[in-house]
Parts: sequence; structure tokens; C-alpha cells
Amino acid sequence: QMHIVESGGGLVQPGGSLRLSCAASGFTLDYSAIGWFRQAPGKEREGVSCIGRSGDITQYANSVKGRFTISRDNAKNTVYLQVDSLKPEDTAVYYCAVQLLPLSNECVLSEAYDVWGQGTQVTVSS
Repeated sequence: QMHIVESGGGLVQPGGSLRLSCAASGFTLDYSAIGWFRQAPGKEREGVSCIGRSGDITQYANSVKGRFTISRDNAKNTVYLQVDSLKPEDTAVYYCAVQLLPLSNECVLSEAYDVWGQGTQVTVSS
């Protein structure tokens, strides 16, 4: 059975950092594109970042460019989202999602993903 589990969320002060992890079990991420999404209270879920199957192509939402960094470690079957210079408006539940067999090395920030995790809460507050 395919599962992905996010971890690494928590309460952090403005300007702080976290590293979110997305670990897969029951399948390999080697050929998959992975996306990170977030949903704040009362708002729609939005795409934050994604990484293509080769790891060479990444995308970021304008609101997080220069502050968030996505990476993948296929040996650990895990994808990371380093989140730096956090702002209160980054507060949300962060979800990882997997596109199992993408047609190219690119990735998208839309919700065209096959497997979703349960999310990890990130709260930015002083």
C-alpha cells in the first residue's frame, strides 16, 4: 500500500526555519514528481513548490521564491522542503503529493497528483 507521511512542522517565530520531510513507503519516488501544497484556515489549498522526477527542475510559488527550497534524496525515498525566513502568512497545513508517472521531467503546481499525505502543521507566530 502506498503511503506518504509529512513531518517537520511546528511552531516557529517569524524569521525562523523548518525542514519539512515527505517520506514514501510501499513504493519508490525515483520516477515521480513531488509537490508541496499548503492550506491556511479559510483559504483554498495552493501549490508551494514541486520537483520533477530527475530533480533538475523545480518550481516555486511567487510568495515563497527565495525562501523555500525543495530537494529530493532518492536513496532515502524522501523529499524535503526547507522553509526559511518564515512569515505569519506562511501558517498553514503543508501537504506533500506524488505524481507517480509524470510524462516529462517537469512538475506542476496544480493538483494533478495521485497520492497525498495527511499534512503537517506549520505555525509562524511570535
